[in-house]
Amino acid sequence: MQISSVGGMGLLDSLLGADGRKSFKRKDSDAGEAGKALEELRGSLYNELRTSEGAKRQQQRFCGPVVAMTFNFFVAVGIILTNKLVMGRVGFNFPIFLTLLHYAVSWLLLAIFKTLSWLPVSPPAKTTPSSSIFLLGAIMAFASGLANTSLKYNSVGFYQMAKIAVTPTIVLAEFVLFRKTISFKKVLALGAVSAGVAVATVTDLQFNAFGACIALAWIVPSAINKILWSSLQQQANWTALALMWKTTPITIFFLLALMPWLDPPGVLLFKWDINNSCAILSSALLGFLLQWSGALALGATSATSHVVLGQFKTCVILVGGYILLDSDPGLVSLSGAVFALAGMSVYTSLNLKESKDGSNKQIPVQTPVSKTKTSENGSEDSTVIKTTNDV
Repeated sequence: MQISSVGGMGLLDSLLGADGRKSFKRKDSDAGEAGKALEELRGSLYNELRTSEGAKRQQQRFCGPVVAMTFNFFVAVGIILTNKLVMGRVGFNFPIFLTLLHYAVSWLLLAIFKTLSWLPVSPPAKTTPSSSIFLLGAIMAFASGLANTSLKYNSVGFYQMAKIAVTPTIVLAEFVLFRKTISFKKVLALGAVSAGVAVATVTDLQFNAFGACIALAWIVPSAINKILWSSLQQQANWTALALMWKTTPITIFFLLALMPWLDPPGVLLFKWDINNSCAILSSALLGFLLQWSGALALGATSATSHVVLGQFKTCVILVGGYILLDSDPGLVSLSGAVFALAGMSVYTSLNLKESKDGSNKQIPVQTPVSKTKTSENGSEDSTVIKTTNDV
């Protein structure tokens, strides 16, 4: 066997020569290096997707502020139209139970994502207190449930007037909790937005004592809910889907507790036929997309910007109905909507300018400064690199 092996190698050498053998060895080496590089790339991608920091970077990469806000805008408009169908034509007048269905479908979809390993990894438990997750889940139940209840008992105009109060509540709460301040120009822009929305919706004001109490009770949970969603994603490396997976069961529990107090009886006696069930299921699927897009928007921007986006939707619907659907809300309402849109434009431009200035401050600029030093033994010149921040 040894003689045969030596003879085979000799035959191979005689056929290929020394250069041929070197070529084969080089190709084997290249193939090994390519395989090693592929394994390293695969490992880096796995680590990027299976860590909370990597998942957060991927979310920021593919879903920036513009994409997140646009996604949330279109989903919100879609669910407004769907809920009008569900509560109007279908006659499903159980707002807390409808919210419960939204979160139940969301939890089911998230469980499917987790089974398929599509759910991003959560940060380590020690980085986020369990009390913060529990508080966010509970507040989310009150914010979402009371919002739908307010829509049921109040007119759209009164609902929007209550939403205006969320903006100063967020500014005050962020100052108290995080010592976060905003510029005077932003204060003026937010004031213009609030005044414009108030004028735009003043013609649809209908007062109801119980509805007014619900609207007032909704303001504080709504503001804190947005602040917590934004801060946990921006400071604790949470992604939107991972945070939804942790908080949704808590939200469902509190919605079950709220349902006997705020929903009328008779939900089981509702006519659950195919058409009605499909309409309610469509609302629930859009509810999942609304929660996801809202979380993405809060993670990419801020709580105040998300409230301004909500008011922007109201003004766009009002102006769009006048232009496209020949509706006539009145000159006063149209003027208020246009004034609010102008304030939103100013506020957005200020945000973009601040984010651009902040990114410039964080990028170090390397300025080569040549300093020639001649040592006693005639050593070569040395170059010192000076790092400065562009202010």
